[in-house]
Amino acid sequence: MKGWAEFLAEYGVSLFDSRAQLKAALGTYAEYRATGPVKERFAATTWGQHMSVLSLFYRWAMAEGYAQAEPFTYRTARALFAGTGREVRVNLAVRRTPKPHVTIKYLEPDFTELFLNGLRGLAPDGSQDTGFHGRELARNAAIGELALATGLRLQEFSYLLAYEIPALPAKPTTVPIPFPVPAGVTKGRKFRTTWISYEALARVHQYLELERSATVDGTAWSPPRRWGEPLLVTDPDERGGRVNGVRCRWESLTAAERRRLVAPGGGSCVLAVKNGGGPFTAWASVFERTSDRIRTRFEPRFPHVHAHRLRHSFSMRTLEYLVSGHYRQAAGLVRATDLGSGPDAALTFYLSKADPLLVLRDLLGHTSTLTTEKYLRRLDTTRIYRDAYEQAGLADGLLTDAGAEHEADTEFADDEEGVS
Repeated sequence: MKGWAEFLAEYGVSLFDSRAQLKAALGTYAEYRATGPVKERFAATTWGQHMSVLSLFYRWAMAEGYAQAEPFTYRTARALFAGTGREVRVNLAVRRTPKPHVTIKYLEPDFTELFLNGLRGLAPDGSQDTGFHGRELARNAAIGELALATGLRLQEFSYLLAYEIPALPAKPTTVPIPFPVPAGVTKGRKFRTTWISYEALARVHQYLELERSATVDGTAWSPPRRWGEPLLVTDPDERGGRVNGVRCRWESLTAAERRRLVAPGGGSCVLAVKNGGGPFTAWASVFERTSDRIRTRFEPRFPHVHAHRLRHSFSMRTLEYLVSGHYRQAAGLVRATDLGSGPDAALTFYLSKADPLLVLRDLLGHTSTLTTEKYLRRLDTTRIYRDAYEQAGLADGLLTDAGAEHEADTEFADDEEGVS
């Protein structure tokens, strides 16, 4: 208040002058605090606090009859407080700061729930969002949850085939379920196995059995001529099928070939389909529209969400569980109930014995733990074993420091492009 009053006095403006005079002085004051003498400059956050104090002062002065006007202009926005949305006034004199989609690199659990509810057409509290009338909500929610639960890149989950989805266990399990990622759609065409939670896999199967079946059943969809000739599939199973009469393994097919596949009963073989039975791959648009709607109507801080941000969210959530022993405890519990032999038993042993960074390295498909460590550092994660992992990786010759830096760079290059 003292600084503002002194500045006004220098320019011959009264503290309770006309709105025009106060607004003109405020513009000059903003320039002074941004580019004036170094010792007088305010950072954006300090300026915002300054304007908040002045705004409260002028609201009080007007209510008490001391002032007839204030220098500020406001707009109305919606904010989320304790799960309830309400309208708030935003002071336009506040200096712009980096937007959330620049500063937020991954979704915390509360924002993750907001995003999944948005894909389902629900409000933040889980009730039906009566102001939104979207389509294909079950599909969007199933694929969004799959991306969050597996850490797959955009191309990897966009071109998954319905036949490649792992079978749902006979009963719910706390141990994650192995999820093979076919080499034909991975970065560098390297096969890997990630995992998925039982709940996320169950939603995908529900979509497969209900909404997807209803969409593709009996359709006469055929790929556009510009894509190439249709690839007709017969005798499909989880590993492969006959494509134009020739036996073929799914993992060998590229993304371009996968979108040309036509299922025996009609429609595309790609997991997500649109009305008419064709493959749906415009996930960047779906995620962008959903995050924009959440930010506009419910939570102004909500970031722009793209596929790689979901991958980052998977990484952080998985690391949290690994470091806290969540998966190790789950594996021990399942092993105690006599899980038996097979892949599940092997996974419980792996979870019980492997180091967290080794597990995360395998799930993300990185070359070494050094790359994973550098990747996590970009996500503002502090790890006490950082030096040990870096030195061990370099000493063993698994990857050079420059190679690890480049591989980590490629993960975040996708952020800038909004694709993966």
